Amino acid sequence: MDLSDVIAVIHGRFPEVGERIAERIRAEVPVYADESLIPFDSLRTSCTANVDLLLRHLLGHIGPDPDPARQTGRTRAEQGMPLPDILHAYRVGFESVWSEILTEARAHPAVPDIQLVDRSADLWHLFGLYAEAVALAHRETTAELAVQLGARRSALVEALFSGVIADRITLWEAARELGLPERGPYAVVAAAADSPGVEPLPGAETSLRQAHLASAWRLLPDQQIGVIALAAPKAEATALRVLRRAGARVGVSPSFVSLRDTPQALRFARLALAGLPGDAPGVARFDDNPLAMLVAAAPAEAAHLMNVVLKPVLDLPGLERTRLLDTLENWFAAGGSATTAAERLYVHPNTVRYRLRRVEELTGRSLSDPHTVADLGAALLAARSATAARTPDTHLATPTD
Repeated sequence: MDLSDVIAVIHGRFPEVGERIAERIRAEVPVYADESLIPFDSLRTSCTANVDLLLRHLLGHIGPDPDPARQTGRTRAEQGMPLPDILHAYRVGFESVWSEILTEARAHPAVPDIQLVDRSADLWHLFGLYAEAVALAHRETTAELAVQLGARRSALVEALFSGVIADRITLWEAARELGLPERGPYAVVAAAADSPGVEPLPGAETSLRQAHLASAWRLLPDQQIGVIALAAPKAEATALRVLRRAGARVGVSPSFVSLRDTPQALRFARLALAGLPGDAPGVARFDDNPLAMLVAAAPAEAAHLMNVVLKPVLDLPGLERTRLLDTLENWFAAGGSATTAAERLYVHPNTVRYRLRRVEELTGRSLSDPHTVADLGAALLAARSATAARTPDTHLATPTD
């Protein structure tokens, strides 16, 4: 009797061997114990078919056939099973078959040891071939599923921002798929992208998730937009810390309760972004400076207001114009304190007062009149706004020095 006869005996009872392997896999690989994920009958059928395939190969009846292994890799990836657990199950299966062969061979001392050595090498070579097929199919399928999931999430986020999702049931389903709570508060974020396809907030979703804040994002050619759930205590402060760490230009909407209001919140977030001064990174909340947001919301009107209120100042030579605008800006930032504004400008308080009087003289508006102060504040915001500076009649604000 040689080893082929031993293998033939085992092949005669391969259904029993397959069932024992299935039981061992369920006992040793926890993920296979979930009956809802992989019913035992399905696992037993798979194990039995693999035992039959392996033994027929060892008998020389067929050549290596990695197709079943590839199908297993695809199926298990679709079921969401981790690849290490699948490979562990394969090792259990091959070890069990080899153990069956050794046990049967010991009952027949005439079986040469050299045959056992040769077949062990053959069997483990086959294991490597099948494991590679399983792993490759699993990785390919996982990548395909990730692309599909990303596309699905991106489409759902786009639907939220565009207002395509209208009825409450669909909103609930979208929230569930995106991992968002059904009810807010939420906030929308808009971050400026330096170039198309480059995220200004890389890793934001992961960082927020680690802080126990759910979010969903979409990358546009010029912006990265997202909605963040703010249900946790101090959630808004946590979200703002995450956003500031990115070093990008970011606008944040006021909080809102229903995902139905996401399109309007996106408008507010973009206005907050447009209201950020200069080109430096920063995070602006719409609620931090509502007047600046109104100026950003109506750039043409803001430019007209700027020229009506500040034209005499804007028509000054460059250096004097800059000094007066900087002084006025710092006076507003200091809450109307000439002393504090002077400290910020590194000048004497009387210098600040002189410059403010100069503004009053040029504009014909008194800084002691609250209505005038409101007009000058709005006009100054418009003058500092890059949006207003790009409007058609801003040539009046930038004369040749």
